[in-house]
Amino acid sequence: MKKIEKPQSDWQLAEVNIAHLKAPVGDPLVAPFVDALDQINAIADRMEGFIWRYTDATGNATDTKIADDDRIIFNTSVWKDVPCLERFVWGTIHVNFFRRKTEWFHLMENMHFAMWWVPPGTTVTPNEAMQRLNRLNKVGATNEAFDWAHAPNAKMWKKAQNQGPA
Repeated sequence: MKKIEKPQSDWQLAEVNIAHLKAPVGDPLVAPFVDALDQINAIADRMEGFIWRYTDATGNATDTKIADDDRIIFNTSVWKDVPCLERFVWGTIHVNFFRRKTEWFHLMENMHFAMWWVPPGTTVTPNEAMQRLNRLNKVGATNEAFDWAHAPNAKMWKKAQNQGPA
């Protein structure tokens, strides 16, 4: 497996994830997910190691258009390191929403999540984030874009994979 390394010890971890909603924002089918976004993002904002997240006029990123289909939603953020992001994703109520993703999202054919290293103080644009995700889909894991399977020190992810859906 390709070894992914931080270019400099002070560099931080950026991430992007996208999802294809089964119904438009505002539809009762996806309401449990959409209604929880503020709560989930507030938890992320208070987590140790959280640095920054992209927001649009909604306070989340649900109005940010990254594809022709308005039901493709987007999120990008910056964290201190992989363990900090892992603690949020796999160690808070976020994991409960992740386990219910098939209720609200279509299965995507390509990777929908990518991470990469950024210098301190970096804020990520939607365009850059999507370029990183596209790179992961085209060439696989590199220092420019990688997934959980290639993330250094990703331990909670491995455990979550073995547990399966709740």
